Amino acid sequence: MSEAPSRTGDILHMRGIGKEFPGVTALADVDLRVAPGEVRALMGENGAGKSTLMKILSGVYPHGSYTGDILMDGEVRAFSGVADSERAGIAIIHQELALVPQLSIAENIFLGNERTRLGVVDWGATVRAARGLLRRVGLDEDPTTPVSLLSVGRQQLVEIAKALSKEVRLLILDEPTSALNEAESDILLGLLRGLRAQGIACILISHKLGEVVRVADTITVLRDGRGIETMAAGAVDEDRIIRGMVGRALDQRYPQRTAEIGEVRFEVRDWTVDHPTQSGRRMADGVGLEVRRGEVVGLAGLMGAGRTEFAMSLFGGSYGRYVRGGLVKDGTPIRVRDVGEAIANGIAYVPEDRKELGLILGDDIRRNLTLAALRRVSSRTVIDKAAEAVAAAELSARMGVRSRDIYQAAGDLSGGNQQKVVLGKWLFAEPDLLILDEPTRGIDVGAKYEIYLVVRRLAAQGTSVLLISSELPELLGMCDRIYAMSQGRITGQMARGEAAQEPLMKLMTMAKA
Repeated sequence: MSEAPSRTGDILHMRGIGKEFPGVTALADVDLRVAPGEVRALMGENGAGKSTLMKILSGVYPHGSYTGDILMDGEVRAFSGVADSERAGIAIIHQELALVPQLSIAENIFLGNERTRLGVVDWGATVRAARGLLRRVGLDEDPTTPVSLLSVGRQQLVEIAKALSKEVRLLILDEPTSALNEAESDILLGLLRGLRAQGIACILISHKLGEVVRVADTITVLRDGRGIETMAAGAVDEDRIIRGMVGRALDQRYPQRTAEIGEVRFEVRDWTVDHPTQSGRRMADGVGLEVRRGEVVGLAGLMGAGRTEFAMSLFGGSYGRYVRGGLVKDGTPIRVRDVGEAIANGIAYVPEDRKELGLILGDDIRRNLTLAALRRVSSRTVIDKAAEAVAAAELSARMGVRSRDIYQAAGDLSGGNQQKVVLGKWLFAEPDLLILDEPTRGIDVGAKYEIYLVVRRLAAQGTSVLLISSELPELLGMCDRIYAMSQGRITGQMARGEAAQEPLMKLMTMAKA
């Protein structure tokens, strides 16, 4: 796809952009054009080239490492690095926030761009300027507050305030709402509309189709490193966008199945866990639930409800201080004092943060896939390299991981393929209970569907699945039964036939069980 020549007044025109890595064409003749005050959504499956294109624009990949031209206000620009791009008025906010938790809001906003007087930081001017920027993004916080005390949603707003401090003209947001709840997402999207009114252009990378249609003016779709089409957001529906992204229609967002649910496999009784450092602060308070053989059970809750803390504590005490409670498998109490005991009892946990907790990014796909069950590729505690390679290759193919080979570093994969590797690692351990914590966060609809198919297949084979998700449609589409959690407690449960978003939300906001 090639967009029309630059319109008079366009702030940006990326023209004929191409980028290659060893053995891989990441981008081929891509055009992208943005006008002042326009919100341009950039969509595509993981690996389509979205992040690569934005790294070129933001100077991460400098001029000379790609083909084509970047025009700002009709003039060709050659960015040698991120600082060059920022001086041109371009700022990028990555999915993984780049804030220093120990520093204050004001210090983070002006880090590297300090307000000084006679060579010394002017703290009064710094705080006053930070307060004005916080008002501009609608954040009512003391600028001296440490960033570590803010929610993820508020940290996102601090990142935008930081960008505005550099007199940004073009703001790039990479999956800005992937870790936010619905209320925080609404605030952020409202801010984008406000920036549009100020003439600031935005490029929004997101896999959440609903929010893209709500806030974007135009949508550009990439597929396999090529521009497929650009369309007006108000003139298309979600199904049309999906067809452009995956090259086919997804008639069902969630695969159909006839559940064959057996007896109770796992039961959690009165599970109570305190915060790891704040004694008496309950993160999971008397949680009780059960998962049957072949059943997909959902766990719904707003941010801070304690879902992840509960799941991690269940997985061998990976989080918090155990207070009381028990776990029963097939009618027999079991002990899970550490991760080794959890794995030995057939429990697997796919964390919500795949990069920090799920993968060794610098290691290859082969090692990441076999790490949870090295006994299966070892003899007398020595790893059989040939057996490991065969197992990893088979598992990679089974999971549909798109890579050069099994020796590619996990950190070089797209988000969706990284998630497939994390999931594949635990499938290799052949678990009886698979806990999935936000398994589709930050990945595209095509990769989501592939993961849903894996979950359905596991359930059909008799695996018990506990699915934690912030997306209620995902829980409603995938689960046989859904528990709601609020303030560390289970507040109710609903069967598949009776579950709906409104009653679930009521349970998720209850003060008491």
